[in-house]
Amino acid sequence: MKYENLGKLLNSLKMEFTSVPDNVALARVTVASMAAQSDLTLNDLEEVKVAVSEAVSNAIIHGYETSPDGQINLEINRYEEFLEIVVQDEGKGIEDVQQAMEPTYSSDPERMGLGFVFMQSFMDGLDVKSEPGRGTLVHMLKKLSK
Repeated sequence: MKYENLGKLLNSLKMEFTSVPDNVALARVTVASMAAQSDLTLNDLEEVKVAVSEAVSNAIIHGYETSPDGQINLEINRYEEFLEIVVQDEGKGIEDVQQAMEPTYSSDPERMGLGFVFMQSFMDGLDVKSEPGRGTLVHMLKKLSK
């Protein structure tokens, strides 16, 4: 799913990396570099980094159950007024997306279950598509100041 009518595309990046925990930091830095090309406040920049960290961590921990053999796709598109971020995996998927997005719900009892809560709070748009056995796509949108 793509958000429609986001305006003129100014920059775009697509990358694929393995599902190892070290790549959470790689995703954060990459998104921060792209987001820093706009006029985001430091607070907004930090929120974007947290949202991306949560999406990538979910793919690693829940999608691939910490197996380093999975692939995660990250797409970042910077428009005049929006930053669009897509994190996609081909892991085990989510049976009930609505339930997974509820505060404190986690399929892992050791986890707090706040990943989607942070994504919803820190981003201006969040759409999650998932199919058991086929993976999850997390689509986030952040409004940029003009």
